[in-house]
Amino acid sequence: MPGGRLTQQDRQQIALGLADGLPYAEIARRIDRPTSTITREVMRNGGPATYRADLAHRATERRTQRRKPAAPRGNHAPPQAHGRDAEAVREYEEAFTTLLMQSGLPKMMARVLTCLYTTDAGSLTASELVQHLQVSPASISKAVAFLESQGLIRRERDEGRRERYAVDNDVWYQSMVAGARSHARLAETARQGVSVLGPDTPAAARLEGIARFVDFVGESITRAAEQAREVLYTGAEADSDGTA
Repeated sequence: MPGGRLTQQDRQQIALGLADGLPYAEIARRIDRPTSTITREVMRNGGPATYRADLAHRATERRTQRRKPAAPRGNHAPPQAHGRDAEAVREYEEAFTTLLMQSGLPKMMARVLTCLYTTDAGSLTASELVQHLQVSPASISKAVAFLESQGLIRRERDEGRRERYAVDNDVWYQSMVAGARSHARLAETARQGVSVLGPDTPAAARLEGIARFVDFVGESITRAAEQAREVLYTGAEADSDGTA
């Protein structure tokens, strides 16, 4: 309805219109909104080149929550460990989640990964994730399966034989190496096209250029990840043992 708040469906239509190169006035006409509303919405959320409906909707929800009056006494969040400011922690988790979403992770996967990174234990059970994120067990199950397939988390069992989902320094290293392997597969596939299209053709030259570039980047990532793990993590372990 004109003048009302933009819905998530409205924002999806805005994103589609921008992708099609439509002017703001045409997008506004299609969703029955003032052109000024579309202009403000797009410019407030990254501009026409980087506008994303899900991130824009999430940012608006955060701004709305910040404008709400403070809850009465007795409804405060439980105290945080180490004297942390609960509101500051929540805002940081929101910012971290948004960053992960901008890098390509789906929303729920980004929320789970943020939760694991910001907990002191570095691992949580499925029920703990459900409680912290206030979502269904099915949502957590789907998210952790995806994150595990990408090498971003690992499963382990505690003393009570409960399954936990964990992140640590080595998991991040493994994720980097998995990314480098993906680069290698891309380079291999590009080179297959060289023989199919003919080695002396412009298309083959383009594919060979892609393969060489991706090879170089993948090898550099692997080498840097190995050096970082050796220098940063091995050094930290030695310091904790008092041997460095």
